[in-house]
Amino acid sequence: MGGIDRIEGYLRGDGRAGIRNVVLVAYLVECAHHVARRIVDRVDDPSVQLIGFPGCYPNDYALTVMTRLATHPNVGGVLLVSLGCESFNRAALAGAISASGRPVDTLVIQECGGTTSTIAAGIAQVAMLRAQADLAPRVALSVADLVVGTICGGSDGTSGIAANPAVGRCFDRLVAEGATCIFEETGELIGCEHIMAARAVTPALGLALKDAVDKAARYYATLGFGSFAPGNADGGLTTLEEKSLGAYSKSGGSPISGLIKPGDIPPRGGLYLMDVVPDGAVRFGFPNISDNAEIVEMIASGCHLILFTTGRGSVVGSAISPVIKICGNPETCAKLADDMDIDAGRIIEGLATLDAVGDEIHETLLSVAAGRPTRSEALGHQEFILTYKSFEPTGPSCLPTRRA
Repeated sequence: MGGIDRIEGYLRGDGRAGIRNVVLVAYLVECAHHVARRIVDRVDDPSVQLIGFPGCYPNDYALTVMTRLATHPNVGGVLLVSLGCESFNRAALAGAISASGRPVDTLVIQECGGTTSTIAAGIAQVAMLRAQADLAPRVALSVADLVVGTICGGSDGTSGIAANPAVGRCFDRLVAEGATCIFEETGELIGCEHIMAARAVTPALGLALKDAVDKAARYYATLGFGSFAPGNADGGLTTLEEKSLGAYSKSGGSPISGLIKPGDIPPRGGLYLMDVVPDGAVRFGFPNISDNAEIVEMIASGCHLILFTTGRGSVVGSAISPVIKICGNPETCAKLADDMDIDAGRIIEGLATLDAVGDEIHETLLSVAAGRPTRSEALGHQEFILTYKSFEPTGPSCLPTRRA
């Protein structure tokens, strides 16, 4: 593994292992958000992190994603914070966490006596959860044990010729080593569907990939806008198709093993496309084109860490899984140097090759998996978004058991 001799993970009761040992404080409705945040703020420990769902009305997607996050390999314990009258199924969530072998506690504000007493109880509960999480056995991990996601945000003309293809080189290497790699955003792959279909491991999967992109095109046409922001144009991109080709290059050139949706756990190593566009009729008010939300969705599908490429610049990180930021624009690298982990702008300047930067991303990824904090972790970034969506289960063609 290059210069990294050993990755030691945290073994969980369900047999999976993480690269971080996070305790989550999770609010189950917006009415409990303030109390949960104050618990986290008062504990003041970067390994105690806040997530939550703001809605009161029940939603299968939200329950699935919250369950996957609370039982993520990087999570060692969970405190649930409920107002008490919301519709979120807190018993089902707590049951799933307990069944996974993780310690879990639930505080109901209406039963605890209000804000002050719940915060005090939460601080005490987090201390106990932290102590239990710290008992997790350590276990050696290989590259093949890792699940890695990639997303682009704040793209410009340099993204598709530097940062994104460098990640593609890294992805090819990871897939060859047996890792699981996930790329996403079908709304930013419009125009690339036939190229992707040709890489599918079965013809049926190829059709499913094309259908997913067609769904995204219909979705955005109904909304009246697509995944193309003014900042993309200011950065030199001219069309959605041009942006798509740049975004597509993050996937590298390996065969595509499957199509998943948020919360689906890939069954084995390989390269997977995540379809993040909701199924069914467009429902105005569903979130759209949010980098942070899509990071959360990839983490919900098991990603130990995320490779985030940018040209215009982004400073975000995430709760639960480290985010490695890779910048393709030399000017942005200089302006936002404290926020960037990898300077892929050297490719534009002729100072490094795509292969060399791809290798650097690979080595950085392994060092982060071994415990080194990313820039966003060191700066305290723990962004999190989860709102309403709706998905149908994937069909058998999306995760084929045999290759063509």
